[in-house]
Amino acid sequence: MPTLGILMLETRFARPRGDIGHPQTFDFEVRRHIVRGATPARVVRGDDEALLQPFIDGGLALVADGCAAIATSCGFLARWQRELQAALPVPMWSSALLQLAEAQARGRCCGVITIDADALGAEHFRAVAADPATPVEGIAPASALHRTLLLDQPGLDPADAQVQVLAAAARLRARRPDIDTLVLECTNLPPYAPALRRATGLPVLDVVTLLNQRMASLPG
Repeated sequence: MPTLGILMLETRFARPRGDIGHPQTFDFEVRRHIVRGATPARVVRGDDEALLQPFIDGGLALVADGCAAIATSCGFLARWQRELQAALPVPMWSSALLQLAEAQARGRCCGVITIDADALGAEHFRAVAADPATPVEGIAPASALHRTLLLDQPGLDPADAQVQVLAAAARLRARRPDIDTLVLECTNLPPYAPALRRATGLPVLDVVTLLNQRMASLPG
C-alpha cells in the first residue's frame, strides 16, 4: 500500500493506540512531519493564516519523501481543506469532517463530537461541503481531557477520556435523538470509538475510518 504522510501539531500529550500519532494505529506505512508552532490552542481556537504556509511546506516535504497522500492531526484544519489540496500534488485529507460530508450525502443524520464546540463553526463544515447546521457537542470544558488536549498537558487519563467521550455522545443524543451516525472531529478521540459504538449502537466515523478507507482506495 502507498505511504501516508501526516502533518502533526506540535504536542507533548500521550497518544494511545488509535490516536493518529500512535505508531501502531495504522497497518500501512506512515511518515509524520511536525509543524512547529502549530499548538492545539493556536489551531483550534485561532484563525491564524500564518499557519497555512507551514502546513503546505510540511505537506510538500512529505510528498518529496515519497508520500502518496497527506492527512493532518487536527480536524479543525478542515477550514483549509481547499487551500491545502490546491497547494499539494497528492490527495489531501484534512479532517474526519470529510467523511461527515460523505455520510450526509448518503442521507445519514450525523452529529459531531469535538474537543471544543465553541470553536467548531459553520466555516469548517462548509469547507468540506458538509451541512453547516450539523449538530455539535463538545467535550466538557472543565474536564481533564479538555485541558490535556487543548492546553497540551503531558498527562492523559484514558479511563476519564472514555467517560468524557461517552458523556458528550449522551448529551448530543438527548438533544437530537434522530442522529443515526456519530462523527469524531478530534483525531485524539478514536481510541474511544469502540466503547462509543458499544454504548450507542451507532456507526462512529473518525479520522482512522477515513484514512483506512481513503488509503485502501489509492492505486497500489
